[in-house]
Amino acid sequence: MMVSSNLKIAIVHARWNAHIIKALVDGAIKRLTELGVKEENIFVETVPGSFELPFGTKKIISKLAKQGIQLDAVIPIGTLIKGSTMHFEYICDSTTQGIMRLNEQLDIPIIFGVLTCLTDLQAEQRAGLQPGLHNHGEDWGAAAVEMAVKFGRQY
Repeated sequence: MMVSSNLKIAIVHARWNAHIIKALVDGAIKRLTELGVKEENIFVETVPGSFELPFGTKKIISKLAKQGIQLDAVIPIGTLIKGSTMHFEYICDSTTQGIMRLNEQLDIPIIFGVLTCLTDLQAEQRAGLQPGLHNHGEDWGAAAVEMAVKFGRQY
């Protein structure tokens, strides 16, 4: 069991595909609390879509730091589902690159919590909304704790 009771973790999530996002956020919070993160140390913020996740992630870190709260990890959560235009490819690439850059620039782990699916069904499956399937939000919560404990601030 990882020591995580003092960890402070933010979740920044898109509002598009709300029922899928809700399941993923709930899964992340469930796993965070199972691993000992206190609910009062989990900060949740929304942004319009996945493209805004890198900016929202950077801003929540700054906003909370001004309040004296130093985050140990952030989980940006979004769901991108392919449509009939190139929009999907551009947003996937931009969002992925933006989150990767944050990992290179900031001194805390940023977990890649973005589903990039070809169909609504694939997204629902990965959010655990289909019977017997796994919620990837839980994996992202576990990854946030592991990275924060291994590479975060010392307690």
